[in-house]
Amino acid sequence: MASTKPPTRYEDPEYQETHTALFSNSITQPLKPTLPPGVGQPEFQQAVDEFVGALGSDGVLIGDALVDYVDPYELYDEDTAERKVPSAALLPRSVEEIQKALRIANKFGIPVWTFSRGKNLGYGGPAPRVAGSIALDLHRMNRIIEVNAKFSYAVVEPGVTFTDLYKYCSERNLSVWPSVPSLGWGSVVGNTLDRGTGFTPTATHHQNISGVEVVLANGDLVRTGQFGISGSKSAHISKFSFGPSIEGLFLQSNLGIVTKMGIWLYPQPPAYASCTLDVPNLEDIEHVVDLFNELRQSGVIPNTIYISNIMEWIAMKGQREEFWTGAGPIPPWRVKELQKQLNLGYWTAKFGVYGPTAIVEAQKAEIQRLIRERVPMGRFQARVFSGSPGQRLKAEDVPLEEGGLFVGIPSLWSLPMVKYRLPLKGGGIGGHIDFSPIIPSSGKDVVEWAKLSRTVCEENGFDLFCDFFMHERHVIFVNFMTFDKTNLGHREAIRKIFQGLFGEGKARGYSAYRSHINFMDAVSDFYDFNNYAYRRFVEKLKDSLDPQSILSPGKQGIWGQKFRSSQLKPQSRL
Repeated sequence: MASTKPPTRYEDPEYQETHTALFSNSITQPLKPTLPPGVGQPEFQQAVDEFVGALGSDGVLIGDALVDYVDPYELYDEDTAERKVPSAALLPRSVEEIQKALRIANKFGIPVWTFSRGKNLGYGGPAPRVAGSIALDLHRMNRIIEVNAKFSYAVVEPGVTFTDLYKYCSERNLSVWPSVPSLGWGSVVGNTLDRGTGFTPTATHHQNISGVEVVLANGDLVRTGQFGISGSKSAHISKFSFGPSIEGLFLQSNLGIVTKMGIWLYPQPPAYASCTLDVPNLEDIEHVVDLFNELRQSGVIPNTIYISNIMEWIAMKGQREEFWTGAGPIPPWRVKELQKQLNLGYWTAKFGVYGPTAIVEAQKAEIQRLIRERVPMGRFQARVFSGSPGQRLKAEDVPLEEGGLFVGIPSLWSLPMVKYRLPLKGGGIGGHIDFSPIIPSSGKDVVEWAKLSRTVCEENGFDLFCDFFMHERHVIFVNFMTFDKTNLGHREAIRKIFQGLFGEGKARGYSAYRSHINFMDAVSDFYDFNNYAYRRFVEKLKDSLDPQSILSPGKQGIWGQKFRSSQLKPQSRL
């Protein structure tokens, strides 16, 4: 029989307790049994029995165990059709078990929604795009297959978290730093495939993929790049392929299931400089962006620059009512008071510089000179940390407040921000949703978007709560919207804010870099060139590789023929 008990997902007690509290305590309405689209109860029960035969009773979950597979930050009422609930969950331990599961799914025409750890919070988490899909949960495939310190790469399965990889390297004294995002409990593979970012010089994770292994819908197994050569010593030290490179087909994709990934790490440097710049006013960010755009393109600053506004820092320090109890957005005079009280700028930028000590010192001095010249209103602080003479710098030797994410040490540091809008007296359930457009790395464009975002938020009674990440030529601007799930007014305001930002983004051609499951079709509609030629191209691949449309239908707005030509495709609304 299938299990009705959620599994233990993390060996780390803090992570497991946090996960359980997040998912179990977020439910406001009981889960209702949901069948796969177009499949009756007798056929579904037969499929479940066959899944149990293939994966074992602990590898198939139904009933109350599915609490782990819905969106913990659900924006819509949980008793409506908008809620996406799976019919069951599968927990394979190996490629062979995935292949068995796919044979059964193809036999019954049941879609599976694949994820690694289900921590894509703010974008739907582990919830499927199509209600009734079976959750294909890969967290038990958690082997670190290899970490090569000489060539600075790792090969991992989907269940390996950033914390797992960091601990593996640290405990073995390997001279590499994995790049980690803001939360360490997510999957290296899952984050990379969804184009997530971290903070070290290898922070753009998907650009550091070096070969993947993929199970196709029919169970066939494919490896890409030099990884596709049996026993090749070059498998993960080169991104080059002979013929077309196909790794990109599996980013934000429903064309296959990635089961192994090679990813480049950063070699421990001899020295690292922890750098912080803050500026007092919203408009000042124009000067910061224009300077840092030049330094990012030239490689003087080698890693993603993380820039956050005052509200994000306030949310890290407490709940909103501790700083403002009035109705509506916090007024400008109070924001200025908080900046002075907390010794913060309106914007704070953080980044690192890495390399030999003399070079790091010289880079720090030049960056400081340019800031004095180009951003005179800014406050710049930098502190250099070096390893012992002739030795590389260990991440653990840098104080957490100076290093942390920027030297590859993962944590759950940003999770408390979700509680920002909860009442101080207690109660409520924290949630968040993001709109994260890709905009030019131009000071004027960033200021325009920030002001526009502030107007949209304040018109609906909320503050501008945001951060952005500077890459070489573009910025990912994260409009971060926190709310109390139990507060209908909050949820209505957030929907209006999201709709407003979405419309303004579309008018400027600013697509979101990733999307909540409920809005994937709408974001896909941005890509309209030549009568949606991109979508038509990918749909042809989808129909060829997955004729039964069983792999994550609707992901990124890509639907197989089975859904495109029937009433099975769910409607999407903003």
